[in-house]
Amino acid sequence: MIKWGILGSGQIANAFVKGLKSLPDAKVVAVGSRSKERADAFAKQYDIPNAYGSYEELVENPEVEIIYVATQHQAHKKDALLCLKAGKAVICEKPFTVNAREAKELIKFAREQKLFLTEAMWTRYLPANVKVKELLTAGIIGDVKMVKVDAGFCGGWNPESRLFNPELAGGALLDIGVYAVSYASMVFNSAQPSKIVSIAHIGETGVDEEFSAILAHQNGAIATLTGFIRTTMPNDVWIIGTKGRLYIPHFWNASSVTLYVDGKVEELFELPYEFNGYNYEAAYAMRCLMEGRIESDIMPLDESLQIMKTMDTLRGQWDLKYPFE
Repeated sequence: MIKWGILGSGQIANAFVKGLKSLPDAKVVAVGSRSKERADAFAKQYDIPNAYGSYEELVENPEVEIIYVATQHQAHKKDALLCLKAGKAVICEKPFTVNAREAKELIKFAREQKLFLTEAMWTRYLPANVKVKELLTAGIIGDVKMVKVDAGFCGGWNPESRLFNPELAGGALLDIGVYAVSYASMVFNSAQPSKIVSIAHIGETGVDEEFSAILAHQNGAIATLTGFIRTTMPNDVWIIGTKGRLYIPHFWNASSVTLYVDGKVEELFELPYEFNGYNYEAAYAMRCLMEGRIESDIMPLDESLQIMKTMDTLRGQWDLKYPFE
């Protein structure tokens, strides 16, 4: 039985705990929030025995073995480091941090202390996306030459919300765009792009509301990525190789993969996920703990760092820097 702590009590924390509840070898023993009232309400909803009105109290609970960090983007590094300094394993919600400098600091500390740390990129663990990786590794579609990822939704306009507030590291790239960057990285085996070209629309609050990017690789392969937070996009992926192509609809919560060969449908893989999908990344993190591993080979720390570097480059091209950086 692995004993979990939940740091944060917002929407994503609710989703993650629902996933955890489906795992017989997981037990949520504590939750910490910014107020005791919020923590108590969360604990009551999910039958969690310990509720704290501060994150410091949560990390001091000796029962807790691993903590899921579910706070806003700008707080990820600080909150994950708090957990690591208390000797806890950590799975930190995406984006891993705000920038590569913060990511390096977290990774260095975790490795020095030999503590488990990973980015909670839940989409990588879904059966459909695991199948995508298997098909690519098997060379079914030949050499990948292009990846096209469109990601976006229409977020309700609120300049103070995490989506639009620069003080909260708002913007399309860090919220929804990270899924696109990470997916392309997965397809290209975390290879660093050789060239990055991009454009973004900076909205009235000073954050990117939409962007488009082209990532070129040494072997001639290209990834085209889009991210929007005021427009609903197809949210699908095309992976095109020299022998065929793959189509993944609704890629970040994918449940199917279509394989095309010679322009025709060769096979449709229907791979619905169980429960709400967050259970897969949680189960893998627990497997790593039980096996004594300090990193996930599905979402490696070096790759999370590379993704942050790519996003730093994109924001640099847009002259987008957060007030606290």
